[in-house]
Amino acid sequence: MSILTFRYTILYVDNVAGTLNFYTSAFGLKTAMLHESGDYGELDTGNTKLSFSSIKLMKELGKNPAETKNTNPTFEIAFETDNVSDALTKALDAGATLVQDVEHMPWGQTTAYVKDINGFLIELCSPITTQA
Repeated sequence: MSILTFRYTILYVDNVAGTLNFYTSAFGLKTAMLHESGDYGELDTGNTKLSFSSIKLMKELGKNPAETKNTNPTFEIAFETDNVSDALTKALDAGATLVQDVEHMPWGQTTAYVKDINGFLIELCSPITTQA
């Protein structure tokens, strides 16, 4: 039986380079690669990559990508940090849009939500602490 590895998630965007730059500024992630065409890039996020492909390329490949709906997100990306407030400030300073300010959840986690420059929902969260 072969073992599967979750390698990457690809989000479709209009501007791959601009999106990589935003994630570098907003979340401190490093660009792992940007194809010379500018139509595909990856962020260094550990074993699993967060990748972006241009909507233009997806259409050229015969795929039919849907438009991002700012009012109806269908998923979220979560970045864990030990200081949600500082991470939120950095993201907002880089151009993210506030969705939910810092909140302390009953399960022992602190969260905040923003939208990136493409309208994707991003959760900033602390590790979950065990409640006694």
